[in-house]
Amino acid sequence: MIDFGNFYQQIATGPLSSWLEVIPGQLAQWQRENLHGHFRQWHKAIQYLPALTPRSLDLADQVYAEHPDLTPRQRQGIESLLRQLMPWRKGPYHLYGTHIDTEWRSDWKWDRVLPHISPLQGRLVLDVGCGSGYHMWRMIGQGAKMVVGIDPMQLFLCQFEAVRKLLGNSQQAHLLPLGIEQLPTSEAFDTVFSMGVLYHRRSPLDHLLQLKNQLVNGGELILETLVTEGDEHQVLVPGERYAQMRNVYFLPSALALKSWLEKTGFVDVRIVDQAVTPVTEQRRTSWMTSESLAEFLDPNDPHKTVEGYHAPLRAVLIARKPGEVV
Repeated sequence: MIDFGNFYQQIATGPLSSWLEVIPGQLAQWQRENLHGHFRQWHKAIQYLPALTPRSLDLADQVYAEHPDLTPRQRQGIESLLRQLMPWRKGPYHLYGTHIDTEWRSDWKWDRVLPHISPLQGRLVLDVGCGSGYHMWRMIGQGAKMVVGIDPMQLFLCQFEAVRKLLGNSQQAHLLPLGIEQLPTSEAFDTVFSMGVLYHRRSPLDHLLQLKNQLVNGGELILETLVTEGDEHQVLVPGERYAQMRNVYFLPSALALKSWLEKTGFVDVRIVDQAVTPVTEQRRTSWMTSESLAEFLDPNDPHKTVEGYHAPLRAVLIARKPGEVV
């Protein structure tokens, strides 16, 4: 089973100490009652991975680890175990000669976001909907003191723990298999990221308030999501599916989303990026072999989804919780 004890010890004397009243019970119940049918298989793959301390490590420009003393057989064993954790959606990772070519080029998203955010040096960071934790490692690479990621998908937790083991068992990053609605209000994080989450929420304004409630006064929110085109009044409410996804509820325009952020009490709201997702950024690979973006677009008009909506358009907004940082 996944051991969260080191995380509990780390937060015991800091601004997240109140979480200890709730979260250990939630995670204990999760481990008793909610394990995925393949979880033991995934966990066994993690156990068989070697605990390595990289000789070369780069988290600033990529997620890269290397140790020149590994034999070809050891390297092959690492790749074989990591393939047992497929599909890999967020990355890429470069680990001891294994290139995990993930469905998403998450490094491209990071490159779009990074120039616009406040420096992460020494900050306590929350990454909501963190997936396998790729961006968490990049945040550590930018000097974050500690990053807490939350994502209820159990495969993502196992992928994160596998990468953590191969990166020297770093205790600067922790992934909890929870949703944000399960987190106690903390007002503890200097920076909160919510990337690729808002359109999956039935109540997007409640989501924005939940994000705000995790920030310190003056803290920064980085919000990245699907949007639609149009003015501040434009919101797309898709039917049963959008780009083959079932759980897409609201796609506001970037201007409407800016208004939502202001309505929920954020200040200094900025739209810093808006771009159509290309099929080179989200695609089928040998590490994610099922359908991807190319199959979700109209084969006769790639500017539209198969349902007839506009192709995925994503925006990045930066906002601040009012008040001075204590």
